Amino acid sequence: MINLPLYIDDFLNYLEQIRGYSPQTVITYQIALDEMVRLSHIENDSKGNRLDITQLRMHIIKNNKKTIAKKLSAIRSFVKYLENQRQITLHIHPNDSIKVPKTLPKPVKQNHIHEVLKEASLQEQLIIEMLYGLGLRISELSSLKLDSIKNDWVNVVGKGNKTREVPLLAHTKNLLERYKLTYRPKIYLFEKGNAPLNSSQIRYRLTNCFKRHGIKMSPHQLRHSFATHLLDNGARIADVSELLGHSTMATTQIYTKLSTSKKLTEYLKAHPLAQPPKLN
Repeated sequence: MINLPLYIDDFLNYLEQIRGYSPQTVITYQIALDEMVRLSHIENDSKGNRLDITQLRMHIIKNNKKTIAKKLSAIRSFVKYLENQRQITLHIHPNDSIKVPKTLPKPVKQNHIHEVLKEASLQEQLIIEMLYGLGLRISELSSLKLDSIKNDWVNVVGKGNKTREVPLLAHTKNLLERYKLTYRPKIYLFEKGNAPLNSSQIRYRLTNCFKRHGIKMSPHQLRHSFATHLLDNGARIADVSELLGHSTMATTQIYTKLSTSKKLTEYLKAHPLAQPPKLN
């Protein structure tokens, strides 16, 4: 049987002496791993040694998601250490993996987006309008070529090299023409020299733009806002799914959630009992 406490001590020394982790970080790892020892156990079957963390996962489920992520990351690092440094294979059960529950990013309020657009530079405005107006992923925007923009449509190459066509808003089209006259891009919409601006460079420009207004946000929040605001204003989920480039509508249903007020409005509009009875 594997002596976990013994190897945990070795692992913590490794983090501090070899990896150079700060004492506070090492303490954080120690707390998580002590909890793992207390609430987990090792099983041995045909697949080898398995660390059953079921009870641990049930215990930490009420923690905030950042805390859960840190604790699970500590366990994952420890298991990797055992395999790489001690040649001990320890599978994690259940599902031989650790996953943190996914959380949806909060959509940015429409008035905040309009407020930022008013004072943004020409390039910043176009970045915002392409992400929010077309629902693009930042990687898709980074690799977007000028010849993919034709008339009122943008041909987007998404995940798995799947392509989709997204309509270009009239206002964004006018902004695009102004941008091209000013910056004169040659191959890519956003470029430096003949190379496209990478995702990090675009993200930096975007987040700084919102930061000036005291708003902390990510590019993915604009994509989420695109979908949420469309659904809140009556767009069909099938159309939104296609615009986002999702392979199934199930993904879109997880990715977007209608606001409570929208749900209530639609419910009251549709359900027969919500309508006042007609008087004879």
